[in-house]
Amino acid sequence: MNKITKRIVLTALLIGGVLTACKKGDVFRVSGNIDSAMGDTLYLEHRGLAGVEKLDSVILEKNGSFSFKQPAPVNPEFYQLRIGNQIATFAVDSVETLQVSADASDLYRSFTVADSPVNNQLKEVDLLVMQTAGKIEGLEKQHKAGLMEDMAFIAQLDSVLNDYKGKITRLILGNPGGAAAYYAVFQKINNYLIFDPYNKQDYAMFGAVATSWNRYYPGTERTKHLYEFTMNALKVRRRQEQQQELLQNVPVVTGTGLPDIVLQEVNGEKVSLSSLRGKVVLLDFVVYNADFSPKHNMELNALYQQHKSKGFEIYQISFDSDEHFWKISADNLPWITVRDPQSVNTRLLAMYNVREIPTAFILNREGDVVARVEDYAKLSAELSKMW
Repeated sequence: MNKITKRIVLTALLIGGVLTACKKGDVFRVSGNIDSAMGDTLYLEHRGLAGVEKLDSVILEKNGSFSFKQPAPVNPEFYQLRIGNQIATFAVDSVETLQVSADASDLYRSFTVADSPVNNQLKEVDLLVMQTAGKIEGLEKQHKAGLMEDMAFIAQLDSVLNDYKGKITRLILGNPGGAAAYYAVFQKINNYLIFDPYNKQDYAMFGAVATSWNRYYPGTERTKHLYEFTMNALKVRRRQEQQQELLQNVPVVTGTGLPDIVLQEVNGEKVSLSSLRGKVVLLDFVVYNADFSPKHNMELNALYQQHKSKGFEIYQISFDSDEHFWKISADNLPWITVRDPQSVNTRLLAMYNVREIPTAFILNREGDVVARVEDYAKLSAELSKMW
């Protein structure tokens, strides 16, 4: 190898070493001031897929100044500053320096990141989630106090959720590859995802974010998780749609003058009311996300265990707008539990002349309606007439 070649190789190795060293040394910095926190310990933590991981800490002095330095993430990542039980979440895009300020008396509300549009968006998402959760809590209190009828409660609940989704959809589609979009699609209220990945319209948000992240941050752990989550939801939804097509021509029961019902169980399989002919059936119209529901189902279970050996079945229809809540609530119930995805907008309530929820009908073995039950205290006596 001649001298010129050796020099070229040596130069290339040196440049490569410098670039590698720079890449390994890429960091982000978070510094600033936390007021009213002298003597408190401030923690820097990573909010990863596996949970929260503590990265660093410092005991704050009188002026509240601090500075943390950590390796830069390969994709937008989420971190938090914590004092005791108070936390303030923020996002880091890559190599950057974030200047923050806050007051320890109310860390979250006072927390700001200077000149950071993405962190402003995270605060916007949090604010909308809190406002929506507050509205839902207010509706639930009115409903529980008897100031709002069931149908009005469901309609207003849907309206509140749709208003939230409309605002967040604009944020997500404005930059689906950003940290705020990822953060937004996984927000929850009462521990349930607000955007339902199994709903076709909501799924579009997950699809937009997953596609963008797969393009800009391919192969990263968070991208893989998002992509697999989204694809699994798509597979489940397509399977449900295929099952619906196969069962769309189920025969209609005409003996009672009432329409047949064909809806999906939790496992995605459709069950028609007419398929239960030969049994005594309690057709039960309910909302699981209602104050009466736990006690209602406990009382039904006592009757079910008492009569199931005689050929008794319950066909229970949920009109909950939140599919996740329904699935979790219905999963362990021993009878047939289905859900009408049209919720309060369904024609089914009008066709069966359901004036309030819960309401039930008792069907004999021929499929004829023999009793309408609105006062469930009389249900046991009505069922006893069937044996």
